[in-house]
Amino acid sequence: MKRIALALIDGEHYPAVVVEALRNAADRYEIRAAVFLGGAEKLRSQSSETELVLEYGLPVVVGDDPVHALRSAIARFAPEVVVDLSDEPVLGYEQRFRLISESLARNVEYVGPDFHFSSPARDRLCSSPSLAVIGTGKRVGKTAVSAYAARIVEETSAREGVVPVSPGPAVVIVAMGRGGPAEPEVVDGRTGGLTAADLLRISRLGRHAASDYIEDAVLARVVTVGCRRCGGGLAGSPFASNVREGVRVANELRPGFVILEGSGAALPPVASDAKLLVAGAHQEVAQLTGYLGRFRLLVSDGLVLTMAEEPLASEAKVRELVKAVREVKPEVPVVPVVFRPRPAGEVKGRRVVFFSTAPEGQEEALGRYLEEHCDCRVEMVSSRLADRAALREALAGPALARAELVLTEIKAASIEVVVEEADRRGLPVVFVENLPQEAPGVRAGELQELVEGLIAAARERFERGA
Repeated sequence: MKRIALALIDGEHYPAVVVEALRNAADRYEIRAAVFLGGAEKLRSQSSETELVLEYGLPVVVGDDPVHALRSAIARFAPEVVVDLSDEPVLGYEQRFRLISESLARNVEYVGPDFHFSSPARDRLCSSPSLAVIGTGKRVGKTAVSAYAARIVEETSAREGVVPVSPGPAVVIVAMGRGGPAEPEVVDGRTGGLTAADLLRISRLGRHAASDYIEDAVLARVVTVGCRRCGGGLAGSPFASNVREGVRVANELRPGFVILEGSGAALPPVASDAKLLVAGAHQEVAQLTGYLGRFRLLVSDGLVLTMAEEPLASEAKVRELVKAVREVKPEVPVVPVVFRPRPAGEVKGRRVVFFSTAPEGQEEALGRYLEEHCDCRVEMVSSRLADRAALREALAGPALARAELVLTEIKAASIEVVVEEADRRGLPVVFVENLPQEAPGVRAGELQELVEGLIAAARERFERGA
């Protein structure tokens, strides 16, 4: 069966050439209309839509802006695929990615002579309301935001009397990662049972003891389902994953709510009722609003802009990002945040060292925050958890010899290097979560309001089957 299509055409090609190309495509597609992108060199006159219909032999949509014209044509003709017959100079690389993003955001494929873009899978598998937390890359704070959202779900469920199907948990996080388990694995963090010794034992068995689902369970103290994925497409589809199976495992737990946590820039390959995008304020504008970052923004209901402070991002940079976001999706709520360390155990009065993946330049601020808010003495802050050689060098220094307690985020190197060394020296370990809070100048409570709003929207959409 032929697929319903929409063609993209321009006036840099002679109309007869375009008509022939449309005729050649007719064996594969039912082309119902075309979007005229501009260019007039090969046209006999500045044609109106009516004249273009006569020229090309099918309905033609014309607009001042190709993006708006494409949106209008998709809404009007409901294509399954957009067939791109345009080229430079009318349609360059940046402009083409805008149109690809707009198409995929509407679940319409986009094809051309040597490329084919498909929207990530959107099969509706969750048997409870769901929120996907997705990102524009690695280390932008998705896990921290997912854990925060899970706590908000629990709070709103208790406050509003939302009762999961007994005896299910209020919330389950389904997290996928590059080192996740071969079969979906459930971890119940509600009792706070997983310790540094437990994770070290898992690591010594040759398993990844710091996958995001473990971090979520330990720090958010919720039920999690761990999954794996390999590869990530431009629009976020994993090459391989067991997330679908993980969602089915989560459904068996009969939760009141499901949080689907992405990995890097890869999206969970199942449908969700709402989406929250997490991007770093230190990233280039194009990573968020250009290429297929734009697609991620278009399908999201809210944006958390993390690390929105000096030296990572100036106030001017944050304003630039927010302005660029508004140009793509004016209605999307944006909350700039910073991360602050919160130990999961008692550290008052202790001499500590802290190991983090925070970007370089944050060490002094993190140490000062711990001393001021946790009443401990910080002997050293290292941001080298992603650099094992530098990490071992820091561990060999004098600071660890002065410490009574080791603080660390939960990452692969923290278990395999830091916790191993702490165990060798007989030092206790306390895990630390990165707690998101509004950036300076942002009204207190905005982040909670955003997340609560998305949770409510997800529940409402789930109930009406949207």
